[in-house]
Amino acid sequence: MTSQSATTASLKEPVDIHPMADFQRKVRSLVETKSIQPSDSLWKIAFIFGDKWAHWKSELEAFDFTMQDAIGDLLAVDCWEEEEEEETTEA
Repeated sequence: MTSQSATTASLKEPVDIHPMADFQRKVRSLVETKSIQPSDSLWKIAFIFGDKWAHWKSELEAFDFTMQDAIGDLLAVDCWEEEEEEETTEA
């Protein structure tokens, strides 16, 4: 039953992914397909995300990104949870 518990824990892991990590994965995919470059400014992805851009822009700004920051800066973030917890702790 230990292996079953491990399998169950593994299945639950993706549920805990931070929405910004999922956004980051999508942006990384765009870089890998050469649709955008890591040196491009974040505002360039506004056209790609269309109607959802207002939401993602506000999320990025909540993490102190500006639309002039490089896409590579977004891709360099290792953990979104820590930054969110720091903001909660400071409030």
